[in-house]
Amino acid sequence: LLSCRLYCEEAKDPKRRSCQTVLAEALDIVVRSFAPILPHLAEEVFQYIPYKKGSEGVFRTGWINASSAWKKPGIEEAIEGACAMRDSFLGSISGKNALEYEVIIIIEPGLLFELMEALQAEETSSVSQLNEIMMASQTTLLSELPKETPSDANIVKGTFLINLEGGDICEQSSYKVIARPIAKAKCPRCRRYTAESSSTPCPRCLQVLAAGKGST
Repeated sequence: LLSCRLYCEEAKDPKRRSCQTVLAEALDIVVRSFAPILPHLAEEVFQYIPYKKGSEGVFRTGWINASSAWKKPGIEEAIEGACAMRDSFLGSISGKNALEYEVIIIIEPGLLFELMEALQAEETSSVSQLNEIMMASQTTLLSELPKETPSDANIVKGTFLINLEGGDICEQSSYKVIARPIAKAKCPRCRRYTAESSSTPCPRCLQVLAAGKGST
């Protein structure tokens, strides 16, 4: 997830910038957390942070002050639900390369489906947050089993308990995960199997490369 956003997206792409923001916030909190017991190490790390030039130091800039904007309702449950489905997917392919597969997730209409839609608005995507979490080359989110599903398809079933508003909203939802070998070629740039041929970058990478040429 981190490597794809940092090294494959355009430099100013919101996905890449948001990833950098999260890493910067995490580093700031970790350094301030261990500062009382490892003061010299914390100060050294703080002084080498490139975007804090001219800083007064870790001990003169206050304690941890995480913004309330990070606590967005439903996001934690959405990520936990997606991770549960990812575990089901990875378990079904027995240690094989997840990028060589596409994932189909089937969830009946309800709260869990809505949470997954927040991570992937499109029915099928190779660049959504949900697909990044799944670690596959492509993810499809459906509300019912596709009619063309083979009778011998390996369908993994699971359940996930959603707990929102301190327990005021509680719902147990079931899901199904199907892993299928993807038919596309491996992109030489992002290494995902989303290209039409192994010698040509995928559509996402072609767009990023074109944008880079246009800005030079």
